[in-house]
Amino acid sequence: MDLTDDRMNVKVLELKEKVLANNDAEADRLRAELKENGIFYANIMSSPGSGKTTTLLATSSRLREDFHIGVMEADIDSDVDAKTVAAAGFHAVQLHTGGMCHLTADMSRQGLAALGPGFDLVFLENVGNLVCPAEFDTGAQMNIVILSVPEGDDKPLKYPLMFEKADVVLINKTDAMELFDFRMESVIEAIHARKAGIPVFAVSAETGDGMDAWCAWFKSAVAAYREN
Repeated sequence: MDLTDDRMNVKVLELKEKVLANNDAEADRLRAELKENGIFYANIMSSPGSGKTTTLLATSSRLREDFHIGVMEADIDSDVDAKTVAAAGFHAVQLHTGGMCHLTADMSRQGLAALGPGFDLVFLENVGNLVCPAEFDTGAQMNIVILSVPEGDDKPLKYPLMFEKADVVLINKTDAMELFDFRMESVIEAIHARKAGIPVFAVSAETGDGMDAWCAWFKSAVAAYREN
């Protein structure tokens, strides 16, 4: 058999690279459209159990006088988080990803359409994990990463891309510091090794510690983005 036969020249498609490139382009388009329409879109990422929903609600309750807030809850299944957010008085939609462990820019666009008009601040609670969501640009203007004390202070070392993509990091559940071997200085040093100068806030969404400082920074960041 002649191995030089054209039939033996198998075409290899780098699908992930192409998918990511297409998604990045769609994300840029979505970001530009949102800015033109005066909508600030913030993407919250973390592992399961870090307190994403609790932090989102604690943040939203402090910002509800300043913004018209809409929330998109992304999960593989269930509508538990969307119901929790709705019960707190915020308009929410549940996004099922069909088994995917992240949200894409096109999924964001579909979710924003389902959420409807009238919001100038939209939070996305992304699918809970520290891997896939970091790889896919959602079109958000800000990536918020939450790391909880019970997870340990080594996560920026184990999941570098997540912290490289972050615009701000919240260290949540600081009220549990005494129960865990968690070194705040070490984790901040590791985060800054991944992305120099990124803001880091130590908070407890449950008790409210640190939340006012975080929300003041967030409001200033949104105002600066809109001015520029």
